[in-house]
Amino acid sequence: MKGTERAEQELKALEASALPAIDGASDPEALEQIRIRILGRKGELTEILRGVGALPPEIRREVGQQANALKARIEAALEARQQALRAALLDELAVREAIDITLPGRPIQRGSLHPITATLYEIVEIFQRLGFSVAEGPEVELDYYNFEALNIPKDHPARDMQDTFYITDDVVLRTHTSPVQIRVMEAQPPPVKIVAPGRVYRRDADPTHSPMFHQVEGLLVDYGVSFADLKATLQAFVDEFFGAGTHLRFRPSYFPFTEPSAEVDIGCVMCTGAGCRVCKGSGYLEILGAGMVDPEVFRVVGYDPEITGFAFGMGVERIAMLRYGIDDIRLFFENDLRFLQQFPAL
Repeated sequence: MKGTERAEQELKALEASALPAIDGASDPEALEQIRIRILGRKGELTEILRGVGALPPEIRREVGQQANALKARIEAALEARQQALRAALLDELAVREAIDITLPGRPIQRGSLHPITATLYEIVEIFQRLGFSVAEGPEVELDYYNFEALNIPKDHPARDMQDTFYITDDVVLRTHTSPVQIRVMEAQPPPVKIVAPGRVYRRDADPTHSPMFHQVEGLLVDYGVSFADLKATLQAFVDEFFGAGTHLRFRPSYFPFTEPSAEVDIGCVMCTGAGCRVCKGSGYLEILGAGMVDPEVFRVVGYDPEITGFAFGMGVERIAMLRYGIDDIRLFFENDLRFLQQFPAL
C-alpha cells in the first residue's frame, strides 16, 4: 500500500503543478517547453510511467491506470491551451491588420489590345471569313525570296523603293510579306488562297512611316481568276471593315510582281468623300496596292502558264490610322500610356 500511496502522491503533485502551468502559458513557445518537461522523452510523467514496470504486481495495474489517465488530462489541457493561444493570435492579427471596408477601393488596371494588334486581328478575321487561310514566313529573309523570285533582280530600280536593311549581300530583313507567297506556291500546287500577316522592315522614319511596321499580304491563285475577282474581294473587305457602301477606287500603278497593278483608294472616312484636310481635298484615301500576279512569278515557282491569280498588300498601321483618326504613326510605338489608354475596349 505504501508504494501505491507514494505513486499517487507523485501523480497528484505533478497534476497540481502541470495543469496551472499549462493554463498560464503565455505563448506557443512556452507551452511547448511545458509539454517537453512533462511528456518529453525525459519528462516527469514519462519517468513515472517508465517506473511502473518496477512496481509490485499487485499495485502496478492501478498505478498505471492513474498515470495514463493523468497523461490524457494533460494532453487535453495542452490541446485546449494551444487552441486558445491560436485564437488569441488570430484576434490580435485581425485587430492589427484590420481592413476598413468603408475606404474606397483601388481600381483594377485592366489591359487591352494594342490598336495595331486589334486592327491586324480584325483584318485577318475578315479574310478568313472570305475563305482565306493564314500563312507565315521568316522575317529574316533571303534576297532571292524578298526580291528575285518576285521579279526584282539585283539591278532592278524597284529595289530603291524598298530602302532595305541588309544583313549580308544575300540576307535581308524582309521589306514586305510577299516572300510568303513564293514559299507557299513552292510548297503546294494551286489553288492557293492565303493572307500573310507579319512585321516588315524598311529604312524609313517620319510621321507616316516607321522602320518596322506590319503588313497583310493576300494571294489567290487558280484557273480563271480575273481582275473582277480582285475588285469584288477588296470591296467585300472594305465594306466589312469601314462600313457598307464605302466607295472603292482603283488607280493604275506599278509593282514588279503584278501586271496590271493598281493603287486602291477608299472614300475618305473623315469627310465621306466631301474633301477635307486628311484626304487633301480629294475625297479619297489610299489603303493598299494590288494587281494580277505577273506570269514571271508563276514561272519561277513552276506553275502552269495558263493559271492566273491576284495579290494585294496593305499596311496595318495605315489602316489603323484611318480607323482611329491618328495622324502620326510614331504614336503607335512610343508606349505612351496616355495614348494607349484611349483604346480600352480593344
